[in-house]
This record gives sequence, structure tokens and C-alpha cells, in this order.
Amino acid sequence: MNRMFPKIKENIKNHNIIFIFLKTARDYAFYALNKISNYQLEKIRFYKKVGYHLNLNYPKSYNEKIVWKKIYDRNPLLPVTTDKYRVRSYLKEILGEKKAEEILIPLLYVTNKPETIPFERLPSAFIIKPNHTSGQNIIIKNGHFEKKQMVKTCRRWLKTTYGLEKLEWANQINRRKIIIEKLLIDDDGKIPKDFKFHMFHGKCKLIRVIFDRINIGSASTFDEKWNFLSVKKLHRPQGPKIKKPKNYKRMLELAEKLSVDFDYVRVDLYNLNGKIYFGELTHYPASGTKKFDPISFDYELGQHWKIEPEYWKNNQTLKK
Repeated sequence: MNRMFPKIKENIKNHNIIFIFLKTARDYAFYALNKISNYQLEKIRFYKKVGYHLNLNYPKSYNEKIVWKKIYDRNPLLPVTTDKYRVRSYLKEILGEKKAEEILIPLLYVTNKPETIPFERLPSAFIIKPNHTSGQNIIIKNGHFEKKQMVKTCRRWLKTTYGLEKLEWANQINRRKIIIEKLLIDDDGKIPKDFKFHMFHGKCKLIRVIFDRINIGSASTFDEKWNFLSVKKLHRPQGPKIKKPKNYKRMLELAEKLSVDFDYVRVDLYNLNGKIYFGELTHYPASGTKKFDPISFDYELGQHWKIEPEYWKNNQTLKK
């Protein structure tokens, strides 16, 4: 019986209309049930994932404050910077057009009509993804792909909600698009190391370095002074100690500038042969349900984050 469900799920997924209808109905049902039950479904999910009860009235841990942010933080810049296309304009606003272009991954094509994608003009290596989701992408390294299936997948992405059942307000983006970018590849033929700067009130308190992120590789954790921390999240093995990048100071400066409008945000940067590339701004990492080892670090990290409702109302970027 257990082996039947993955097959049923895959059959439904292969029929786009049925899959989109069922997923959308499920997402709205979860959202509505959470709203009318004082977020009981979210509290149950949190306990199952993290191992302790969610306190929304007095959040103390990092994970609790992520969930609080999902439910209560309505900073208008959250959906702007979650959008993988519009965030490019935000970078130009904050850094200036020239400085932003230096770190933006080259954009090859953007559309809301997948059938118009000029596959014949694309390079042999590229990445294609929707602007409103996380973790959904197609990586092409050698120019070999099935055009018809790719278009079908893109159409499904555009018609599918994301994060609604997890209360991720910033991901409810109306102008959905497909974006195609140049694929970054290191000398070993892998996606370059992903440096994730956890920024609290504009200051870095934690850096996670992800190795071979596509294949769920290892991860190493450092503080802002690049001291190695024996902390891990349970879905990834502990990574190695590595030397501080030579351009670490510049990476940190960029993370600080890109986090100024938020009480908390994770700034993702790549470092490819000494050149820095912008990855994304992430406001709800793991939707607030990644278990730390040791669990005490969850609370230690949460101490850096002071919850201030409507902190963004004096935001200078919004006043421009």
C-alpha cells in the first residue's frame, strides 16, 4: 500500500490540470484551517519538525521568530525581494546599477509564456526556474533536454501556488514568471559554494557554507569572525573547515547593505574564483522548521533578533 501512494502522486502530477487543481485546493484549505484555528496546523507541523512547542505570543528561538515573521510581518519589500525577478531591480536601487550588475547572474530570458522560450538560442548550460518559489529549478549542463517536457513543467510552475499552506505571505506573488539565467559552474563542474549570511538588524551573526547544494552536500557553519562552529542542521552532514575567502570583507559589506531594510534576512552569495555573485534574499529559511544540533543554538540565534512589529514603517527605501 505504501508503495502505491508515490505512484498515484506521480500520475496526478503528470496530468497538469488535475495536479494544479488538487494542490491549489489543498493549499487554500490548509491556509483557511490555520486562520480559523489560531494556527493549530502550523503549531503541529512545527512540533513534528523541530521537537518543541511553538510560542507565537513570546517567540524566543530563531525558528519561532521565522514563523512569527510569516504570520505578522507585512513589510512591503518582502514580496518584492522574494520575487527572483523583481529582486534584481531592488539590488540596483540599493547598490546602484553598476555595482548591482557586477554581482547579478546574467539573465538570459524572462517570460510568462514558456512556449516562447528561444531554446535554440540558449547556451549549453543554464538554469531555469520560476520567480515565486524556492527549490524548483531545472539545471542544464550539456545542452541536452526535452523541450516539450520543460515547457510543460514551466506551465505547471506558473499555475501553482507556493508557500500558501505554510503561511509564507511573501511568496504569494501574482506576476509569476519563468526566468533563465547563466549556470554558474566551478572548476570541478559543480555549482559553486553557497555562502548564506544570516543577517539580524543589518548585522551578520552566522554564515552557512553549502557544498554541492544540488546533491544535498555538506554544510559548514561559521560566526561573523569566521570561527568554525560545531553546529549543524539535521538534513545536511557536517562540512569541513575552510579558509576565509580573500574577498570575505566585500561579501560581508554586500550582505550588510542588502539587509538594511529587514529585521532579519538571509543573504545568499556565491564566490566563484574570487568573483561574487548574488543568489537570493531569503526571509523564511526552511519555513521556520529546521532543527539545529544542538537545539540550544536555536535559542542562542534567536537572541540576536528583536521582534518589533511594523519596524519597516520608517524604512527609507519605501519612502523613495
